[in-house]
Amino acid sequence: MTEKLDRRKQYTRMVLKNSLITLLKAKPLATITVKELCSHADINRSTFYTHYKDQYDLLNKIEEEIIADMNMYLSEHNFSEKEESIQTTQKLLEYIVSKHDICYTLLIENKDTSFEERVMEVARRFLIDNWMDEFDYDSGDSTYISTFIVSGSIHVIKHWLSRDMDKTPQQIAEIINMICYRGLDEGIMD
Repeated sequence: MTEKLDRRKQYTRMVLKNSLITLLKAKPLATITVKELCSHADINRSTFYTHYKDQYDLLNKIEEEIIADMNMYLSEHNFSEKEESIQTTQKLLEYIVSKHDICYTLLIENKDTSFEERVMEVARRFLIDNWMDEFDYDSGDSTYISTFIVSGSIHVIKHWLSRDMDKTPQQIAEIINMICYRGLDEGIMD
């Protein structure tokens, strides 16, 4: 009986998450009501409130799950050598491809930047920390440099998503890594 309840809870949460993502494609979170969300999911409001406080809590839980999943995925493929950093970037991009619909919605269509900030922290942890160790930067400067690199990389990823991923993850990883290692002047202006 417990397994049946767990399945029901999982199903309810899945339907609510899918409904929120669908509604976010059409309008901002601030205009989505719990009533509308429940109607779309065909779930009554009391059931919704047994799982989430409100639509913001639901979005937060979705983001937390994606970030935890992303961290786990990248931990399995974490490369530390400079030559392998492109592979880590590519793995991050492949993860985004595997979750295209939800990542596109949360990064591009949702105007709330909390998910973007969380992805930036993941990128900083898996990509930048390894890169920054290889260069002799003042520790105060490294924070600014890593913020610039991560922010730019996230916007490259958003641009790539908005162009229907017109390049492969490997091509985008090469672009990001080229800019990070060689800079604009050396990499593009040659």
